[in-house]
Amino acid sequence: MKTVYRSYQVLNGQHEKLLSTIGDGHIIRLFDKTPYPTNDTDVICPHFYELAVHYGCPYNCAWCYLKGTYRYIQSADGRIPIRFKKKEDIDRSITAFLQLGIRGLILNTSELADGLCAETNFYGQPLSRYLIEKFHGSGNKLLFLTKGTYIKNFLENEWQKEAVLSWSLNADIVAQKWEKLAPATSDRIKAAKQVYDRGYEVRVRFDPMVAVENHEQHYRKLVDDVFSSFKPSRITVGCLRGLPATLARAVDKSWVPYLAEKSNWGRKPPIEVRMRLYGTVIERLKDHGFKNVAVCKDTLAVWKGLASRYGLDYQAMKCNCTNSVAGHP
Repeated sequence: MKTVYRSYQVLNGQHEKLLSTIGDGHIIRLFDKTPYPTNDTDVICPHFYELAVHYGCPYNCAWCYLKGTYRYIQSADGRIPIRFKKKEDIDRSITAFLQLGIRGLILNTSELADGLCAETNFYGQPLSRYLIEKFHGSGNKLLFLTKGTYIKNFLENEWQKEAVLSWSLNADIVAQKWEKLAPATSDRIKAAKQVYDRGYEVRVRFDPMVAVENHEQHYRKLVDDVFSSFKPSRITVGCLRGLPATLARAVDKSWVPYLAEKSNWGRKPPIEVRMRLYGTVIERLKDHGFKNVAVCKDTLAVWKGLASRYGLDYQAMKCNCTNSVAGHP
């Protein structure tokens, strides 16, 4: 299969030649939709590798961007059915990638689907088993980002060297209103603790944070609930964002009034609201002695504010979807 490399300016300002796509890129590709930031409204997101073998999600969260991405298969109530790409295409793409001998990358299996939504039915086997057996011994890792709790396959196998699990968490009041079909936040934390106790690296995302009434209290509690159970290796925070296609296809639009400001990644809450939300979490994390926090798909202006108040540096961030720092996948 054709292998494409391109030169990119990564977040530390340097230009590097990176693998861009395997074949046509519909299975393995570098997420490169966020160029090097120059304007205050530019969204910052390090390039990361996608392993896109399936798409869809059972949870039907109100703001899910898949509603725009896969609007042509969306049901009347907003659900996106889970579909698998052709197994022969997946096999060929993975084989071509492994033949390159690249090591030290992390590949995100969950950009277009919940990471645990195919643990019983991926071509007659768990998705995790299929992928991990393919990548075993390659020197790379697979990232499974989820709101789910079906962790049986990880507990029954010793995949700690190949798998990183990450949970998307939200304040109870937010999850109950807009993530109605997903497991309760407390159940997600319990699942995360179980794999953490088995020696897996566990990351956490608080995303999208919403400035509901008394949000400071709710998000401080969320931080405390996590750290009373386990210590994540990384925490990434993010706020609501609404791409035009998502806003057009969302069935429940009760979250849309929180959006006011434009960026090159859709509409967002006002910057002062986002700074207040991030500050609440960052300050609470400091109480727990935790500093390894990054911000997902927010603007250069926000990062400048976080740098002046809390010393956060986007050029040195370690975020959910990457394996290293400064924008290197």
